[in-house]
Amino acid sequence: MLAEVARVFLTLGVIGFGGPAAHIALMEDEVVRRRQWLTREAFLDYVGATNLMPGPNSTELAIEIGRDRAGWRGLLVAGISFIGPAAVIVTLIAWAYVRFGQLPGALALLSGVKPVVIAIVLQALWRLGRAAVKNAWLGALALASAALSVAGVHELLVLLGAAIVAVLVTWRSARRVVASVIGPANAFVGRAANTGIGSAALGTAAVTAAVSLWSLFAIFLKIGSVLFGSGYVLLAFLRADLVQRLGWLTEQQLLDAVAVGQVTPGPVFTTATFIGYVLAGTPGAIVATVGIFLPAFMFVALSGFVIPRIQRSPVARAALDGVNAASLALMGVVTWELGRVTLVDVRSVVLALVAAALLATRRVNAAWLILGGAAVGIALGA
Repeated sequence: MLAEVARVFLTLGVIGFGGPAAHIALMEDEVVRRRQWLTREAFLDYVGATNLMPGPNSTELAIEIGRDRAGWRGLLVAGISFIGPAAVIVTLIAWAYVRFGQLPGALALLSGVKPVVIAIVLQALWRLGRAAVKNAWLGALALASAALSVAGVHELLVLLGAAIVAVLVTWRSARRVVASVIGPANAFVGRAANTGIGSAALGTAAVTAAVSLWSLFAIFLKIGSVLFGSGYVLLAFLRADLVQRLGWLTEQQLLDAVAVGQVTPGPVFTTATFIGYVLAGTPGAIVATVGIFLPAFMFVALSGFVIPRIQRSPVARAALDGVNAASLALMGVVTWELGRVTLVDVRSVVLALVAAALLATRRVNAAWLILGGAAVGIALGA
């Protein structure tokens, strides 16, 4: 069983281009549709729970699935297997960057992979949406969540708002329950602000002349513990600590690091691996990677005690239904934004349509579609 978990998540770590939305779609295809490890409803519950945790959501989802499938050993194996390929790839790119002074040229394969990823995510949204949107008002809640996201409201506020609305609709006399949800949330936001979200706090420390492995670990452990949101939020954290406060990186080096995290497969948080290598070689890459991903394992381990209780409580179940609907809405907004910058010519549109048709009619494994898209991108690029 552990070998199967390792094989699945190693594969996903290698082909997982496209960021968290694509990772969720690939995992749904593997563990729900093809292998039937989870029901669609259970998978959605894990998606909703990980969206309420700080840290890399798709990595936490992989860890949740591993724990569900093979216990505590599965938790570790799934997470390490999903992170490992990306960490190795990013370390090799960082080695080339340090040696040659710039990033290797953009791979042509990405032009073929990205349209395929859009098709995979859209199909997953369709399948998951049928399970998550159980009635008309949950559909309305999803649309409202999407509108708030487009308007710029923070993802965490959208998710918490959806949970509260769902509880109010389901249990009209639930004022005490809603207060118990808002209280801990406010306390958490306050603690997070004190640990580093506020830019003023980040700017007060003195600049450090030399890179310390312990300081590097502590910085990325903090970021992994309190960061909600997209890669742009990660960029803000890294810039505040490593460019402005410590002066360890230049602005260009930071942008290059974020670009590497975006264009390589696997978790975007492997940006930390790149930075660690640039600053302190292989030991730095290891320390930074462990630091930023360690909180994800801890949060998922704790959630193993919480999620079953949520599923048994009618009020908590209603809140999770609201979070699930909002999570899919946020995923839909991200997919729309990705589509706008990916489907820009006839070639990309045709690739996306062919991939969508193969998924709908032949139920082709998503991994083969991504490899096919990569081959097309390389051939056309040549």
